[in-house]
Amino acid sequence: MTVTKDESGREGADDKDDLSGGGDGAGDGAGDGYAPSQRRQERERYRRARARRATAIAALSTLVTGVALYFVVVGAPGWPRTKETFFNGQYAREALPKVLEGLWLNVRLLLVCGTAVLVLGMLIAVARTLRGPVFFPLRVLAAAYTDFFRGLPLIINLMIVVLGVPALRLQGVTVDPVLLGGAALTLTYSAYVAEVFRAGIESVHPSQRAAARSLGLSNRQALRYVVLPQAVRRQVPPLLNDLVSLQKDTGLVSIGGAIDAVRAADIIVGRSLNYTPYIVAGLLFVALTIPMTRFTDWVTARMDRQRAQGGTT
Repeated sequence: MTVTKDESGREGADDKDDLSGGGDGAGDGAGDGYAPSQRRQERERYRRARARRATAIAALSTLVTGVALYFVVVGAPGWPRTKETFFNGQYAREALPKVLEGLWLNVRLLLVCGTAVLVLGMLIAVARTLRGPVFFPLRVLAAAYTDFFRGLPLIINLMIVVLGVPALRLQGVTVDPVLLGGAALTLTYSAYVAEVFRAGIESVHPSQRAAARSLGLSNRQALRYVVLPQAVRRQVPPLLNDLVSLQKDTGLVSIGGAIDAVRAADIIVGRSLNYTPYIVAGLLFVALTIPMTRFTDWVTARMDRQRAQGGTT
């Protein structure tokens, strides 16, 4: 029974007592908000204590491991020479501006090639999933493309494209190693991404397509509005992993003479005979990759939680 405030405050209190199990005082604190039970409080205290203990153990274990590795490395007989050759502060300061300038080329290659890879990979995946005998030649060509470029090592593909295409002396075809290297990266990674997309398309239950057709959608509309959105959403984590790998492999365009971060470091190493610039370039690549990797982990965990709660189809 609902009672307004101006009717009787006592009557409303009696109703609360009745709902809480009688007038034995169990509902006296009902107006003060939720109060957890003693057992609940004990469980929360236990969980907090266990979390603090786990954090302390992890910190101590990490500290002990770090100290042990430090003494193993520093205590090695060749450490002084290694420190001078690979961890020289003077050469690091000299190499950092030039390597950063070259890294901007790697970032641009990632943006352009990543976009091209996603588009081309999607087209190849759709071609492989087309139905009907009329599309058989297209399916065969798409399958041959993915099989060939997934089997061909990326470094060999880069050498063939970057060094072989200029040798043909074709009119109107660029000989820029940056463009040719980007084309080789796109060819290789499109094959991998196409298989990721195809796996996503085939993971969508056939009933989804049948339901779309029953609503009057054509095969093309069912693929565009029903199948592909679900397929792409399910394959976001592996797609991000492929982009992380692409970001690292952009450094391979240096084999054609493009001045990226790796090539800039190589030039300084060739002049100084000190390998510290390689360490600088490697650390910059790691710093560029870690945010993408953590974002991939976050997306994967988020999608796993949604899937466990029934939030995705």
